Amino acid sequence: MQIELTPQQKDSKLTFRKFVDHEIIPYADKADREEHTPRFLIDKLAQQGYLGALLPKDKLGIGMDMITYGILNEEIGRGCSSLRSLLTVHSMVSHAILKWGSKLQKEYWIPKLASGKTIGAFCLSEPNVGSDAKKVETTATATGDFYLLNGTKRWITYGQIADIFLVFSQCEDQSTAFLVERDTPGLSIKPMIGILGTRASMLAELHLENCKIPKNNIVGRKGFGFSHVASFALDYGRYSVAWGSVGIAQACLEACVQYTSQRKQFDAYLKNHALIKQMITQMLTNVKAARLLCYQAGYLKDVGDPRSVMETSMAKYFASVIANKAANDAVQIHGGNGCTSDYSVQRYFRDAKIMEIIEGSTQMQEITIAEYAYQENLVNSNIFAVSH
Repeated sequence: MQIELTPQQKDSKLTFRKFVDHEIIPYADKADREEHTPRFLIDKLAQQGYLGALLPKDKLGIGMDMITYGILNEEIGRGCSSLRSLLTVHSMVSHAILKWGSKLQKEYWIPKLASGKTIGAFCLSEPNVGSDAKKVETTATATGDFYLLNGTKRWITYGQIADIFLVFSQCEDQSTAFLVERDTPGLSIKPMIGILGTRASMLAELHLENCKIPKNNIVGRKGFGFSHVASFALDYGRYSVAWGSVGIAQACLEACVQYTSQRKQFDAYLKNHALIKQMITQMLTNVKAARLLCYQAGYLKDVGDPRSVMETSMAKYFASVIANKAANDAVQIHGGNGCTSDYSVQRYFRDAKIMEIIEGSTQMQEITIAEYAYQENLVNSNIFAVSH
């Protein structure tokens, strides 16, 4: 079986790479230092239509296939993981509304999100709730034609500037998702600074105090919050993070190839030292392996194969782990230079660690994938027993 991109996908990759090289990379390190994404960078994403990448053309989106969308995430992740995280959460909100939203919600919000005129943020995590996302403590209490939302959401990517928040709460002991607009009375937003990695992703903590939300702002229906809306969105989030991790690893590889071709030690270029060659070999091989896992997950999503969910988890798991190894080796290869802000590898090192935490930590993926392995082995064993 030959794995080959279509001519259109190859052209898209070149277009994405050129865009990232010219429009994102020159500003990425400064954005990281200032812990702020310049609005013009977000506007450039919007102008290219990338904030509506997965949305249908009749809703002002591009209607990308999943592999092309993955390549877009890799290239933006290669340039700036923070900006890639905007693509992730914005697409999660957009796609959740497209899948589970009411007709009115789709008609009103999807064109705004597709054009980038409205920025979406995904609000699941809380101070006391991370991996055990079903146990959110935010509450929604019915009062007439409204719900009163109370609680705190934390680690909200681009929460500092988002216009619409997809907020998950407990409503009569049932997980329920609500759309909450930025100007809702009772909603306050506090910037989070000093984060280890993806520092320009403008994280925020949201405080909801008797936020009065119309009942028609429920996405899906009561009880659908985690099982349908969040789970659906998180699958797309993991897919984006997997590709973004490949992008970080690719950036590390390119930085190391360039550095070792210019830097001399003991009267020889670093690239001629055997141990450096070993590190580059591992880096290149791991990048290609991770990318192939992402291709597989994307292909299965495009054809509607339910196995895509588990394949996405495996891609996210492997890609985030190898991104960390690549970033660690990149800093090591750069030595003292790799520990300074003069070289981007220190940013890759910090950003890579975040990839192992968000959209399902490495440990959570290991639990999920191991359980799947036992189930698959059981099924295969039963098939073998019946056939023989």
